[in-house]
Amino acid sequence: MTKYNFNFVSKFPIAVVASLVLVLGSIFLFATKGLHYGVDFSGGAEIQVKFSDSIDLGALRSELKSNFKSSSVQQIGDDSQNELLIKVSGSEANLNKVTDQITKMLMGKFASINPVIQKTDIVGPKAGEQLRISGFQALIWALLMIMIYIALRFDYKYSPGAIVALAHDVIIIIGIFIIMDKEFSLQIVGALLAVIGYSVNDTVVVYDRVRENEEKDTKKPLKELINKALNETLSRTVLTSITTLIVSVMMFSMGGGVIHDFFFAVTLGVIIGTYSSLFVAAPTILFFDKFKGAKA
Repeated sequence: MTKYNFNFVSKFPIAVVASLVLVLGSIFLFATKGLHYGVDFSGGAEIQVKFSDSIDLGALRSELKSNFKSSSVQQIGDDSQNELLIKVSGSEANLNKVTDQITKMLMGKFASINPVIQKTDIVGPKAGEQLRISGFQALIWALLMIMIYIALRFDYKYSPGAIVALAHDVIIIIGIFIIMDKEFSLQIVGALLAVIGYSVNDTVVVYDRVRENEEKDTKKPLKELINKALNETLSRTVLTSITTLIVSVMMFSMGGGVIHDFFFAVTLGVIIGTYSSLFVAAPTILFFDKFKGAKA
């Protein structure tokens, strides 16, 4: 017997409208404003530096922000090593000037803790653009492979629902990054791939229960079977989401600046992915089932 009896299906029209507004709004922002790409994707300079003592990362980030349009600081190894990787964006024409500026700033503002430049690398804008294209291709290929898996594992009417739900999650997260003017880098692509994996797992559990209910009771309408499946898997969905959310929120709030944006994306992904498993993937099954019936 089903423990819960929420009428999810009755909320589908509202959820579909809300999702459409968020997705279309995110696409509009992407087309008009665009993403704030990090050094990995836009090109720039990378400087690995070691200090004799611990450094105030807040002061370093503030100094970089006041001098450069886009920058990031990443810790290398243990805290005791006092070694950092500084990334600063720049055009192909002034990359050497940028590295000189960073070096002078470190030697001037942080001379008391003896900064030693270990390595300097330059990422050209063309290489950054290619890396950006490869990052988006990775997301597209992940979605395509999942679509093929769902089609083989279930029925073709389920496959589009999973892809719509996953694309919905990714697009909205990108939209939020644009609104908040957060840096979009390789780390965030990794976070989006993690979100895709998490979200599809939730969706597959729901789909598996819907198919199981279809096999048990062929006379009931699909709406009732979907509603029953969502209620039967609700406790599992909520518990999994809360557990994952606790970890991601703790890492986001206490993990430091290096992984801050990564876990911000993951936290958003858990919330939006849970919502899409309930209110995006399921309505899409109904749509394609009606389409299949109309075609027949």
